Amino acid sequence: MLELLLCSLLTVFPDYLYRRYGQGKRLGREITFYSVWFELRWGITACVMLTVALITVIFYFHPSTTSATLFYRTVPILPEVNGRVAEVHVQFSAPVRKGDVIFRLDNAKQEASMETARRKIAEVDAAMLAAQADILKAEGQAQEAKGSFQQTSDELDTKRELQKRNPGMVPQRDIEKLEVLLTGRQGALDAAMAARQSAMTRISALLPAEKASAQAALAEAQVDLDKTFIRAGVDGRVEQFTLRVGDVVNPVMRSAGILIPENAGRVLSAGFGQIEAQVMKVGMVAEATCISKPWTVIPMVVTGVQNYIAAGQFRGGEQLVEAQQVRAPGTILTFLEPIYQGGLDGVTPGSSCIVNAYTSNHDAIAAKGIGSFKWLALHAVDAVGVVHAMLLRIQALLLPVKTLVMSGH
Repeated sequence: MLELLLCSLLTVFPDYLYRRYGQGKRLGREITFYSVWFELRWGITACVMLTVALITVIFYFHPSTTSATLFYRTVPILPEVNGRVAEVHVQFSAPVRKGDVIFRLDNAKQEASMETARRKIAEVDAAMLAAQADILKAEGQAQEAKGSFQQTSDELDTKRELQKRNPGMVPQRDIEKLEVLLTGRQGALDAAMAARQSAMTRISALLPAEKASAQAALAEAQVDLDKTFIRAGVDGRVEQFTLRVGDVVNPVMRSAGILIPENAGRVLSAGFGQIEAQVMKVGMVAEATCISKPWTVIPMVVTGVQNYIAAGQFRGGEQLVEAQQVRAPGTILTFLEPIYQGGLDGVTPGSSCIVNAYTSNHDAIAAKGIGSFKWLALHAVDAVGVVHAMLLRIQALLLPVKTLVMSGH
């Protein structure tokens, strides 16, 4: 309607002025309700053509959409293990900080596992003390065996020397007995040295490995115990949290609640028609008005344009894709952020908005070598954006009335 009124000022109104003052025709006489088409046919025809052209230019180069929403991400509150709720630390709706405990599961089994791991570490420490004593004992036995071996060896050497100097003085049987005894003492010395080496290996390799395994079991038990404390992964707010003490939770069945991250809904997502695919560019200036913040126009800027239309996606499966299954055409998803800090303050995340985007040809107009016709056309394209800005402000004024009065409230 606004475009029609503007175009009539340039077509029908000048035609009427010519008929009235140029040809002397007057309303109610020559120009009547029945003769208006014949008398103002040129102005009406030009008005219709100009209106259609103006609407086409406006909606193509300065696209508008009502499919705009402040989408935000939600984080389901899920435990990693099954269990019965033992403690609840938040209410139905409450703010939380990263690391805060939301609720705790019964962890008697995990605490018992930790205690078992601690006792195992203490057992290994005691075994290391005992192994140190075994080393001392083995060293003493080795020293004793070495002394006995040396004594027997010296006695055997003495009797052999006597036998060599004075044959028959020492019975051969005594020498043989000493040789057998020396062999036994050598075996005892080797056994004592092996026992000493075994004790040293046990304290240097075996027991440390057992202690490391016990510490790993303690760390695993600590991880299992920590899993019973369900904490907030990010700063935000817990909503619709109905879990209570005694409830059994299962991560596969359902979530315990929803965690909405802090500063959620700070990016406006808008879906524009596919025909605007060549027009929507990053850096375009836009304006938005949202139902949760009426009578306010928020300056925005396009920060991202999705290069794919969601309606065309499919998953590989057992059936062929049928194009007729896509009933509604998809949209070009764009992301917008406020130009000024705090521009979206007061706008409820998830709120529906109306968005206008404006094409700017300033760089093309300022470029050297541009033709006069193109220069004029680009100026006209930028100028008609004012009409769309006026329409958005009218929508912003009428949006509360349309919502509260015309929707059946």
